[in-house]
Amino acid sequence: MKKNKTTHAMAGVLMVIFVVAFLIVTGRFLYIQASGAVEGVSLEEWADDVRTTSYTLDSERGKIFDKNGMTLAYDMPTFRMYAIVDEEYSDNLEEPEHVADPVGTAEKLAPLLNAESKYILERLNYGIENDKSQVEFGSIGKGISLQTKDEIVALNLPGIRFVKENVRYYPNGLFASHIIGFARETEVETEDGVTNQINGVTGIEHEMDDLLKGHDGYISYQRDLYNKKLLDPNEVIQMPDNGDDVYLTIDQKIQTLLEDVMTQVDEKYEPERMTAIVMNPKTGEIVAMSNRPSYNPNNPEDVQNWYNDAISTPFEPGSTMKMFTWAAAIESGVYNGEEKYKSGSYQISERVTAINDFNNGEGWGAISYNEGFARSSNVAAGKLLWEKMGPDTFLEYLNAFDFDATSGIDLPGEVQGEILYNWPLEKLTTSFGQGSTTTPIQLMKAATAIANDGKMVKPYIISKVVDSDTDSVLEENQPELVGEPISKETAEQVRELLVSAVQSEYATGSRFNLDDYSVGGKTGTAQIPNPDGAGYLTGNENYVFSFLGMAPADDPQLMMYVSVKQPNLEFDSGIEPGSAPVSFIFNNVMENALHYLNINPDKSEMENVTVYKMPNLIGKSVTEASELLTSASITNTIIGTGDKVVAISVEEGAEVLPNERILLVTDSPTMPDIIGWSLRDVLRLGDMLNLDTETIGNGYVVTQSIEIGREISESEYLGVELKTPMENVSQSSKEEEQPADTFE
Repeated sequence: MKKNKTTHAMAGVLMVIFVVAFLIVTGRFLYIQASGAVEGVSLEEWADDVRTTSYTLDSERGKIFDKNGMTLAYDMPTFRMYAIVDEEYSDNLEEPEHVADPVGTAEKLAPLLNAESKYILERLNYGIENDKSQVEFGSIGKGISLQTKDEIVALNLPGIRFVKENVRYYPNGLFASHIIGFARETEVETEDGVTNQINGVTGIEHEMDDLLKGHDGYISYQRDLYNKKLLDPNEVIQMPDNGDDVYLTIDQKIQTLLEDVMTQVDEKYEPERMTAIVMNPKTGEIVAMSNRPSYNPNNPEDVQNWYNDAISTPFEPGSTMKMFTWAAAIESGVYNGEEKYKSGSYQISERVTAINDFNNGEGWGAISYNEGFARSSNVAAGKLLWEKMGPDTFLEYLNAFDFDATSGIDLPGEVQGEILYNWPLEKLTTSFGQGSTTTPIQLMKAATAIANDGKMVKPYIISKVVDSDTDSVLEENQPELVGEPISKETAEQVRELLVSAVQSEYATGSRFNLDDYSVGGKTGTAQIPNPDGAGYLTGNENYVFSFLGMAPADDPQLMMYVSVKQPNLEFDSGIEPGSAPVSFIFNNVMENALHYLNINPDKSEMENVTVYKMPNLIGKSVTEASELLTSASITNTIIGTGDKVVAISVEEGAEVLPNERILLVTDSPTMPDIIGWSLRDVLRLGDMLNLDTETIGNGYVVTQSIEIGREISESEYLGVELKTPMENVSQSSKEEEQPADTFE
């Protein structure tokens, strides 16, 4: 009986405990069911978070175009590879969706990724051993080309997946690199953590970064444990907002011509620096602009010069400044061009150092001020400033020409020069471009007043901004009048003087005569300050040789500035040898550019150079198309062995400059011999045949990875190595002869 009572008592206690526990648990469940929360966390929201997955929809950075719509910069797709290593992804599936054979997968991937199979296997095993669902492969798994990605997909490796990513690509290489600049991928902290974005670093890419940069979208949906969408996934899609497109004022054909000519000068004369600007003086539009040294924005390594010297490097301009000295004297009413003065040397007092004409102070006796301009007389400039105008009046005109301010061009990094004007000698030397400094773009802006009947316009390089999704114009630049420092009559008189500085019997700029167009312009031979601060460098080559010219002279449609610093002049002799590299650039670019723009020649004695207008050759026989181009003296290269033309490198109606290479792709394309081709022609071939093109070096092609005559498949890899003639040591004898022939 006692045992029975104890048993009943213990049973009662256990039952009470059970009932209490049951009530507590039941109450808890009822509470959770009623409130839908645990410890303040909403179960519904928690479940949504667990079931919901979200992916970023990448936006596309806006493109950069030239004025005619040629693409200069765009986002090129590449791929990032990852591997699914969780075997649960393959549950209830006939074929595995995860990496079922890590060893075999690593061995097959290694040669395509140029990596060791050991490293790939380590990454796969790391994911498997640490219960990861997927793993990535570091740098070797990023930036994969479309061709490589397709080759990996063709292996049918279970669990290997790809994510599309964009990199910024510049199809023309070093073309206008200081204008376009470059953008690169950087890590940026956001509300959702660290993400990668393409941001502009230099040039237009930096200046217009906010407009070029898009805003990513996203997609989210609810899924099960195996990442499969639920029947009702509650899907939300926020489409990406792509960046706006930027159109520049530069013309791709003229810019390409400028780049090619500057490369030739760079190879022959090996100057320290070069700068060139082509502008429409009526509007202020920059048609072309380039500097040397330059760089390839696709691979900006070992860059010798980050600065856009055309806008960022002030220097003493030399005698190009004289056109503004004479303009100021004429406008102020004190100029008599026929008045004589004694050339050679000029000293305003015993306490001020004498200034001399460039022929060691010998001068040319008593000559007129008009002749003094043509001969580029420093003494004439000094007398006009000191005796005719007075230094204060000349300073007013310098300010009116905006030499005391930046040009306002829409490029980053502009730096203004400095008017050094404190002492009498500084005032005298400023009149002929020594002491005071300016930038090439400041000179060009001021010269628009001379070319444009007294009206000075602001230079600009951004034509318009366009919505990439709707093609609607968001912003558009217009010519902007920023001053009228001189009258129309003064501008006309200065242009006549500029013509005399090129065409008269006394002209220092006789090398700059064009065949078909009259030219007005002024040479400059600027001294270079000694780095140790003691005066200027000496020697025939230690100058900045320059020219600022406009054509046709009576109504200039184009204006161009060229400067070449410290060239190797051993190739040239005679009068003004420093003008040889400058004139080669100016003459080639101006003559061809004016014809290309259909500007009527104004020299009655010349023969008109025909600019060929490309007909429609698509579908024509290869023989007919080639004969048609050859009869028009157009160089053409046939790509393939087919009978019909299926693609051409120049679109119908386009105007072709002399010596431009035209590519005719046949219906059976094969690899041509591209040895000796320029980078521009190689990239054009790659685009036409949709090749995965990789270039190494600059200059002209010396090796190609696809053998000549072999059939070409789409997305095939083409690697080429380029060298300048100076670099190609194995052909040194050819290097010595070719530049001389080129520059005849």
